[in-house]
Amino acid sequence: MAIPMGRDALEADLAGRLDALCEVLHADPFTADPAERTGAELAGLGHLGRSGLRCTTDVLGKGLLALPEFGRVERYAERVALVIGALGSGFTAANTESVLTQQESMQRSLLKAVRDANWNLKESEARFNEVVTSSASGVLIVDLEGRLIRANAAVSDILGHAPEDLTGTALLDLTVPGFTETLRDAMAALVSGTAERIRQSQQMRRKDGEIARLSLTASLLRGADNEPSHFVVVVEDGTELALLQGELRRQSLHDVLTGLPNRQFFTTQLEIALRRADPEHGVTIFHLDLDAFGMVSNSLGSRVAERLLQHVTRRLQVLMEPEKAMIARFGGDEFGLLVENTPTTPSIGSIMKRINDDLLEPTYVDGHGLAVSVTAGVVHRPDSAAEPVDLLRAADTALRRAKVRRRGQWEVFHPGQDADERRHHAVAVTMPGAWETGEITVRYRPIVRLSDGEVTGVEAGLHWDRPDAEALGHDRCAELAEATGLILPLGEWLLRVASGQSAWWRQRRQFGHSLVVRLTAHQSSDADLVERVVRVLGETGLKMHELAVSMPAEVLPESDAADNLGVLAGLGVHVGIDDFGLGPLDPATVLELPVKSVRVARSLVERRSPYITALMPLVRKAGVTVAVDGISSAEQARWWRGAGADFATGDYFGVACTPGQFLERVEPR
Repeated sequence: MAIPMGRDALEADLAGRLDALCEVLHADPFTADPAERTGAELAGLGHLGRSGLRCTTDVLGKGLLALPEFGRVERYAERVALVIGALGSGFTAANTESVLTQQESMQRSLLKAVRDANWNLKESEARFNEVVTSSASGVLIVDLEGRLIRANAAVSDILGHAPEDLTGTALLDLTVPGFTETLRDAMAALVSGTAERIRQSQQMRRKDGEIARLSLTASLLRGADNEPSHFVVVVEDGTELALLQGELRRQSLHDVLTGLPNRQFFTTQLEIALRRADPEHGVTIFHLDLDAFGMVSNSLGSRVAERLLQHVTRRLQVLMEPEKAMIARFGGDEFGLLVENTPTTPSIGSIMKRINDDLLEPTYVDGHGLAVSVTAGVVHRPDSAAEPVDLLRAADTALRRAKVRRRGQWEVFHPGQDADERRHHAVAVTMPGAWETGEITVRYRPIVRLSDGEVTGVEAGLHWDRPDAEALGHDRCAELAEATGLILPLGEWLLRVASGQSAWWRQRRQFGHSLVVRLTAHQSSDADLVERVVRVLGETGLKMHELAVSMPAEVLPESDAADNLGVLAGLGVHVGIDDFGLGPLDPATVLELPVKSVRVARSLVERRSPYITALMPLVRKAGVTVAVDGISSAEQARWWRGAGADFATGDYFGVACTPGQFLERVEPR
C-alpha cells in the first residue's frame, strides 16, 4: 500500500535516503546491511517498480563513483557494488513478500467466491470476474485431475495462450521437464491435506516456445461437503525480476570500473578450476601489480589513472585470449590472472614477457603517453586440494618478494620460503609483548683501536632473551622491529637507555668514551629523527659530541636520510656510515657527506675484500676513519690492522653484555 506523498515530500525523502547510503559507504567497519533495509523501505513506499529500480541502480552505480567524495576507486568501487546489490536484494525481498501477501488475500477472496458458487452460480461468476479479471497475476482454476477449467486474461500475457485455448489442458503439460514432478507432488500434498498452500518457483513453456519463469501459489478449494473440489493456482511472471536479480548479482561480483570479475568471484572460480584442472598441467595463478601506478595517479589525476586501468584491462584480455584464462581486478592497481594449463600453454616467463612487452608500448591518455610494467607473484601448479584463499595469499607473498628486487620482475612461490617467512612473522609480532615484559634489554660491546688495542668507545644494541628459544642479538632484533614498524619507538627507547647509561658512567668517571648507536633504514629516514635525538639527549644529559650514530649506506640517496645526517652532523653528533662497500654510494659521494667514519660491511670483512682495501687509503686521506665489524680472531685483527683499518668490533674484543659486565671487562679490578 503506497503512502500518499507529494512530489516535494517524495524528493526530500529520497534525498535523505541517498545521504544515508553515502554514510554507509563511508562507514568503517563497512557493512551493506543498512542498504538492504533501505531497499525494503523503497518497496514499501509503492512509488518504485522493477523498471524504476533498474534505472535507480544504473544511476547509483555510475553516479556515486563520479562524486568527488568517492574518487578513491580502490576503496569505494567494491563498496558501491555491494551497497547496490543489498539495495536490490532488500527491494526484491520486500516486493516478493508484498506479492505473496496480495496473492494470499486474492486466494482468500477466490476461495470464498468459488465456495459461494455452489450456492449461487451467477453471484460466484460475478465475484470471480470482479476479483480476477483486473488482476496482473495469472489465475487458473484446475480440477482434481489437473486440467484447466478457467483462466483469466493475465494468463495470456504471461504464457501467450488465450484463456479459452487453455481450457481442458493439463497443467502439468505446460510445465518444463524437470519441474513437473515438483508440481505434481505439491498438488498431491494439497489433496492429502498435508499442506494447505504451496509456493514454489516454476518454469512453464510459453506459446512461442520460450520459457517463462514464474512464482506459483496453489490452494485447494473444497465444496459444501468439505470434500476437495478444485485447485486455485496463481502465477506471477518473475522473468524480469530474475533478470534484475541476475544483473545485481553480476554487479556485486564484478569491478565497476573495468567490468572484470572481482576478487570474490575470482576466488570462487579458482576453486572450480582446481577441481577440474588437468592432473599433469594444473593451473597457474598470477598476482599482478602495476609498477609506478601511484605516480600516475598522484601526478596526472584519478581520471587518467582510471583510463590507464581500463587500457591495461583491454590489453590483458587480448593477450590472454589464446589461453583458457580468467582476468580479475583485485582492487587498486592489482589484477589476478588464472590460467588453466594445457600442453601448449607458454611458460611463466613467456607470459610475463608478453605482458610487459605489450604494456611498455606507450598509450596516449588525455594527451599523455603512458607505459607501465608489471611485477607478479606466481603460484604454479598447486595441489588441487589447496584452499583458494591460501593460494591467493601465497601469490601475494611471492609478489612482495618480487617487488623487493626491482620492477617488471616475477617470482614463483616456494612453500619452504613461506614456512621460513611465517616463522619470521611469528617472532616479529610477539616482539612488543616481549619488550613490555622486559625480555628485551640493552647490551654493550667495546669498540677497539686496532693500533694499540685500547677501548675507545662503546656500542649499544638490543638483546632479546627468549624463555623457550635461542636469544637474539641486535641485528636480528632490529630486522624484526623494522619489519613491523616497532623500530621507531624501540629505537628511541634504546637510545634513551644507552644515553642514560653513558651519562651515568661519565658522572661516576667509570667510562668516558663515545656512545655509538646504529640506526636502521627506517630510523634514518624518519622525519622526526633529529627531534628524537635532541629530546633524548636533553632528558639524559648526554652531550651531542659524546654520541655517534651510523646509518646504512643504502638509504643515503633518499633525501630524508641525507637531510637527517646533515642536521645531526651540524649539531655536533659524530655521524658514520654502515655497510660501506655494499651500498649505492661511490667513495667520492661518501667524501662529500659530513661523515666522520665508515664501517665496512661484515661480509666484506670476512672475505677480506681487496676492493675495500684499495679504497681505504683514499677514505683515510679525507679524514674519515675506517672501522671493521665481525673480528673473531687475533689473526683477523692483525690482517685488517695491516690493511689500514682504524677501529674494530667483534667477539674477539668482547661480546655484547650487560652494563656491569662491560665495566668489568674494560676496567678489570
